Amino acid sequence: MLYSEKVKEILRGIAGREPLSFETDAPLAPYSSFKIGGPASFVVFPETVKALTEVLEALSELPVRTLVFGNASNVLFCDDGIDGVVIFTQKMRGLSLLDDGRIFAEAGVGLTSLSQFAQKCGFCGLEFACGIPGNVGGGVFMNAGAYEHSLSEVISAVDYWDADNKRTVSADISELTFGYRTSCFQDGGRIILGAYFKLEKAADPEKVKALMNDHLRTRNEKQPLEYPSAGSVFKRYPGYYTSKLIDEAGLKGASVGGAQVSEKHAGFIVNRGGATALDVMMLIKLIQDKIYLLHGIHIECEVRYIV
Repeated sequence: MLYSEKVKEILRGIAGREPLSFETDAPLAPYSSFKIGGPASFVVFPETVKALTEVLEALSELPVRTLVFGNASNVLFCDDGIDGVVIFTQKMRGLSLLDDGRIFAEAGVGLTSLSQFAQKCGFCGLEFACGIPGNVGGGVFMNAGAYEHSLSEVISAVDYWDADNKRTVSADISELTFGYRTSCFQDGGRIILGAYFKLEKAADPEKVKALMNDHLRTRNEKQPLEYPSAGSVFKRYPGYYTSKLIDEAGLKGASVGGAQVSEKHAGFIVNRGGATALDVMMLIKLIQDKIYLLHGIHIECEVRYIV
């Protein structure tokens, strides 16, 4: 990697004054929920918003590829790895109840932790997020959701790093665009630092807690959590349940190498051991081709393939 020594010098300098750690030539697989991915030139773990923005600003002066992820629970890293700097926000876990009644969560806060915190503060509205494996940054980026709800319903504002102007911006929900499993942050140039959530007071917090526990129990019973995966692989096609289409196509249990359509939930592709990114991509293509052949529709992959 060109500029490797310069990047190392920058990271060491920031780590000397801010909570930040980094590795060189480190495999990405351990930091991916799929447990797949080759090495990155640098893997960086900032623990605060300030540490992250300092890294982003400093690296912007170099012609170095820089990528930011949270828990990497909805991505598939390529087998060859990444020639560049891969930043994970999973250690940025600031979470607080503000004086105006909103909750602020940094990008690395897990969505389950966020929903549990909200319940303990006496709020409702985030029950659906309990059990979603991602964190706030990735959740906002994808507009994550479940049970017919999504994060954009309860977000009031988002703090992000404006890469073009090298500054932190706090944008109201009215200034942002969200859709089904999509957001304006997918257009590039804006790195999510944290989000503000406006919730309703719960009439009965214990009922909220019971519903959250029910969601967790349902996920444990119906989803293949015993194997590495990236969650639900495909977006729902209008008028269809994708997992039902895959199941009815006879693809439950189908495999390519170590990648397999879960025998427990056809909407998941799991890593049964030793799966490569190529295995997963070939299996995704097999599924898409079979569904198109049977129904004439193209189901869209929700998992992002990073090369």
